[in-house]
Amino acid sequence: MSASPLSIGSKAKDHQPSTQENLPPPEANAEAIRFLNSLRQEELLLLFFSETLVMVSDTGEPQGELTIEVQRGKYKDQSGVITYFPFVHASSRGFVDKTLCGSSLLAYLSWKLEVVEQQSQEFIKFHILPMEQKTSLLKQDDQLAMTRMVKEGEEVKTEVTFFPRPSIEGFVSQAANLVLLRVMAWRHTVPSNARFLALDTEGKLCYSTYQALGSQTIQVGHQQVEVFIVEQTVHSEQGIPVSCQFYLLSDGHLAKRIQVGSPGCCMITKVPILREEDDIEHRPAFKKKPLVWEEDLELYSWFLDRKEELRISHNSYLRQHPEAQALISDFLLFLLLRQPVDVVTFAAEYFGPFAKRRPPTPALRSSNRPSPFRELEPERSEA
Repeated sequence: MSASPLSIGSKAKDHQPSTQENLPPPEANAEAIRFLNSLRQEELLLLFFSETLVMVSDTGEPQGELTIEVQRGKYKDQSGVITYFPFVHASSRGFVDKTLCGSSLLAYLSWKLEVVEQQSQEFIKFHILPMEQKTSLLKQDDQLAMTRMVKEGEEVKTEVTFFPRPSIEGFVSQAANLVLLRVMAWRHTVPSNARFLALDTEGKLCYSTYQALGSQTIQVGHQQVEVFIVEQTVHSEQGIPVSCQFYLLSDGHLAKRIQVGSPGCCMITKVPILREEDDIEHRPAFKKKPLVWEEDLELYSWFLDRKEELRISHNSYLRQHPEAQALISDFLLFLLLRQPVDVVTFAAEYFGPFAKRRPPTPALRSSNRPSPFRELEPERSEA
């Protein structure tokens, strides 16, 4: 997925930047911002999975399908830098009153659920006047660029809006909302009195709130499962509020979704395998005890065996090389006769002639012999 805003074809007729409203722009409160800042990468990694729900009518007849997938994705920005972010892919396709409709959503989010890039599309195939809407969100330095295209029949309207970064703090996009609901289900809590930001159906910033409606047991196939119900409400400043109720399993799977006022809903037909957080056992700490190997029968036995092996090996070598025994005996006798103060240097001078690479000592300098551990210094030429 490229890191560029959605381009509009030659059919675009209008291209008007949005005007500032007289009302002050909405702002997220501290509770919402604090909740987003509390998100941890380790926690989000537990919520990476895909799920499929069936769209059913009020009579229980299947009308379509909804799929949601959250995984770790590789994102390449305009500078060519590759970063790994949460990647959200959701799509739906079905019939409403025998009319084909659908939506798709692709998004990259930061680990705090900020929008990096999001592309969404919705369509309704009316026979007389088909409708389509595309929205692109792209993070650009210190602002968020939104390109919104609405097509009704052959008429196309395009709107471009730029949101400064401070004005979208606490903003929850469509993709971020899907992940945020999983976090609330995993924690089994909803931030109290939190007021987030969202986009309404007209692409305007507005408030978004979440409310916990408690737990409930529902029937899924032949099983009964307990769900945590969260209601999200998008408070549009120009229209009526839109509310959706999400029935969530303990690990974040969506069991059921109901849009308040809509005759149909989305629900699962089979209970998924629930994920549980791995219990990390801390490594036990043992106090270091002094090793007295002489008192350990096994270690002492190994010591005696190894000692005997070395004794036999050494005696065998000396029997095979009698000259070594004679050389060592001569050195010890010479050492005891001379009794030098520096035994190491004396030994080096004694065994030095046996070295193949040792340069010969000049005869005229025998009274001032150099140390056997250093090379001879080059003779200085007298002027």
